[in-house]
Amino acid sequence: MPYFDAASSLPLHPVARQALLAALDEGWADPARLHREGRRARLLLDAAREAAAEAVGCRPDELSFTSSGTRALHTGIAGALAGRRRAGRRLVVSAVEHSAVLHAARAHEANGGVVEEVPVDRAGRVDADGFGAALRGDTALACLQSANHEVGTEQPVAEAAEFCAEAGVPLLVDAAQSLAWGRVPGRWSLLAASAHKWGGPGGVGLLVVRKGVRFSPPQPADERESGRSPGFADLPAIVAAAASLRAVREGAAAEAARLRALVDRIRARVPELVPDVEVVGDPVRRLPHVVTFSCLYVDGEALLHALDRAGFSVSSGSSCTSDTLAPSHVLRAMGVLSEGNVRVSLPPGTAREDVDAFLEALPEAVRQVRAHLDVPAAESGAAARAGSAPESGPAPGGRGDAGAPPLTVDSRGKRCPVPVIELAKVIGEVPVGGTVVLLADDEAARLDVPAWCEMRGHEYLGADGHTYRVRRRV
Repeated sequence: MPYFDAASSLPLHPVARQALLAALDEGWADPARLHREGRRARLLLDAAREAAAEAVGCRPDELSFTSSGTRALHTGIAGALAGRRRAGRRLVVSAVEHSAVLHAARAHEANGGVVEEVPVDRAGRVDADGFGAALRGDTALACLQSANHEVGTEQPVAEAAEFCAEAGVPLLVDAAQSLAWGRVPGRWSLLAASAHKWGGPGGVGLLVVRKGVRFSPPQPADERESGRSPGFADLPAIVAAAASLRAVREGAAAEAARLRALVDRIRARVPELVPDVEVVGDPVRRLPHVVTFSCLYVDGEALLHALDRAGFSVSSGSSCTSDTLAPSHVLRAMGVLSEGNVRVSLPPGTAREDVDAFLEALPEAVRQVRAHLDVPAAESGAAARAGSAPESGPAPGGRGDAGAPPLTVDSRGKRCPVPVIELAKVIGEVPVGGTVVLLADDEAARLDVPAWCEMRGHEYLGADGHTYRVRRRV
């Protein structure tokens, strides 16, 4: 069963497994003790730290191991903000940061701090100049991921780091998605990552704090991990994490080129095989193994289940798969279609045959979901992309001329993609130039209605609360 959710987590790398088993026998003692067993454990910990530091591109004494990537982010943000509290209480983040960063930002805001989110374009990328312009004299910290976890878009970290250096503001980089592929460029100040993203054990994170960065640990400190991660370390897991990071780096360049070619194939073929699909994320400046697309008139949860039954494990940022019923904050910030969203992230070693099998299974899975949702026949095929009505005059069975009162469709209380499907069902009942008013309280409608208009060639007139206005153009 092909596993295509590498951006979430990877199975344990063979090198990590070997290192873990060996360290269970040799690294069980407290590395802070001076006896023989403690010294042996300390040697293992020091060697792991040196290996991880070499992969990151920092000094070993700048790197601390934490209990997770999330803990590394929370500690890094809280510690940097506390260390620079005299500079100010302003935190700058991009709008597409990992939820762990945004949760830390909300906590900072709740405690009286100020948070500014820097917007992104439709590819999910911040403008480096715009990021630099967000820095002020009272900015204590800026955060920018190296690459986005949902759509794979790489961020201009090196350029942003230069702006931060000029402004005297430390930059924290979330490198969880990119560290397996190479070092993060630029003069960043703090860095966080998570071992299970590259095939290390879960429960191990990395936090790097460069020398010279003012940092105050947010929790009571002890003698371990420079006071940044108190408590007894999981030494076998740490050894396995460092060993696997070094192992994946050895073949990273060749594997990245191979997976990039497979992702390029998916990006090109999906719109050819499935009508009404939007491939999102930067097509060039992106992670080599991630591709994300959204399918119009598709329930995201149903599509994931259909693909799972077909033997493919994928992920989604669709509101149809979330407990909050709100679209992913990444897709929302990008302003792209959210319904029927699928993220494919290929693990190392993925075969071309598995990708071809996925491309073969996807159209039928989408067709089944659309059929279950009773999508109009004219709207479920490629021929409908430009509309089926004449360029002028009312549609057959329509509602008169363009000056007629707008047609109102009430889809309140219905989840995506139903509001857009109901909009598609009635658009032909108004003449070209006529207006449809859609009432929809599903959060995804704010993204999906404008995206539907763009994909179908109609004019989006805007929204007022839960009221959306659309003018028929074709």
